Amino acid sequence: MSSDTSRLRVAMVGTRGVPAHYGGFETAIEEIGSRLAERGVEVTVYCRPHDEQRPETHRGMRLVHLPALRVKVGETLSHTALSALHMLRASRYDAVFVFNAANAPFLPLLRCSGTGVAVHVDGLEWKRSKWDGKGRAYYRWAEQASVRGADALIADARGIADYYRSEFDAATRLLTYGAPETEDIGSDKLGEVGLSRDGFHLVVARFEPENHVDLILKAYRESNSRLPLAVVGSAPYAEAYTERIRALAESDSRIKLMGGVWDQGLLNQMYTHARTYLHGHSVGGTNPSLLRAMGAGTAVLAYDVVFNREVLGEESGRYFSSVESLAESLVVLDSDPVLSSRLGRAAQERAQGLYRWDEVAEGYLTLARDLATGKSTRNPKATRNPHSAWTADTALSPLALPFGEEETKQAISGIKTRTRRINIRGLQTAASTGTARTRLTSRFRPESAVTGNANSASLTDIETKKIKE
Repeated sequence: MSSDTSRLRVAMVGTRGVPAHYGGFETAIEEIGSRLAERGVEVTVYCRPHDEQRPETHRGMRLVHLPALRVKVGETLSHTALSALHMLRASRYDAVFVFNAANAPFLPLLRCSGTGVAVHVDGLEWKRSKWDGKGRAYYRWAEQASVRGADALIADARGIADYYRSEFDAATRLLTYGAPETEDIGSDKLGEVGLSRDGFHLVVARFEPENHVDLILKAYRESNSRLPLAVVGSAPYAEAYTERIRALAESDSRIKLMGGVWDQGLLNQMYTHARTYLHGHSVGGTNPSLLRAMGAGTAVLAYDVVFNREVLGEESGRYFSSVESLAESLVVLDSDPVLSSRLGRAAQERAQGLYRWDEVAEGYLTLARDLATGKSTRNPKATRNPHSAWTADTALSPLALPFGEEETKQAISGIKTRTRRINIRGLQTAASTGTARTRLTSRFRPESAVTGNANSASLTDIETKKIKE
């Protein structure tokens, strides 16, 4: 990274925050934000509390802790709503990075102060079967709202960039993830969980149908593999699917369901010393778990979709699309450690050459500078292309939502009308201490409100005249 950035102020919002304990977004924020901080950028990360610890800083980043509703639909949206309101009370940022297109309803709010806003659009969330028709329609709407409301869109894979170009004729910044460096990783922790070096196959995934954990377990059972299968993951909002996974595992003593593994040292050893990593993810972009396995030098068997082929390449792994094809590959690699090692080295070399956190952070720094100087690709009149090759479900036709200049003001007015009150005193406390004591007292819906006590101010006090053109 180069040139002076000491006066650049950046906020990152829309995730659980840091320290990273969960998914790819959190890891990305930690790796990118810490590198920006090293270059003198003032980085603020908005965090959801996940334990009793509320650190004020982490790896050079300032942390603001705000509450969230612990419900499937409302957790992300309620936290981003509070974060956006907090930003209105805080000093102006030069750039805001919003992670997850689902947070699109708050883009007008974030842009009120004239701050440039970029949205990391993530994958094709509407394709996840955990969402019903309304949920899928919402995510389709959120994609369009992001194109209309954000000054820049971030895609983490070429396939995602192609999707937004095809659907909306929208430009994106291609900023992927980095692969972790896992040299000299020991194996001392493996014995604690009944595993041994090069002696198991590995799955790490949320238990959701799009991650094909059930297909992987079925294929493993048919393969008659000699090595056990370690399955890391869970899903708080997918009980039926989780029960299906448990039923498959209970009938085969070789399958070890390990739940969530939060010990990153143990998880690193598992990625590094597995015979194979089985990757069933299908609807995201560049997947951090896939990169983690590649960076560890472990042979990868990946579900055959464009996103996985883009990351893993044609010669650095093997692909499956059915129980039969995966079972065949498992049989081969279970009995051939030499081939497994060769595939692992090829995957590692590819990851080290193409997916480097320093280069990713440089891309974010360039984008932050562009946003700070007023550059924008926002298209308030963008509509979905009905002839796009990606639009296969006609039931999910685009939902109309205006995000032009006047329409943006109307959208904010609608939010103000439907939003009752927010505990501003709690947000002021958060600004000075890095924590918040705001209490949510009403059920959150995208179109409704978060409420506080009598010492609060309504959103009607928000000045809309400063909306960035």
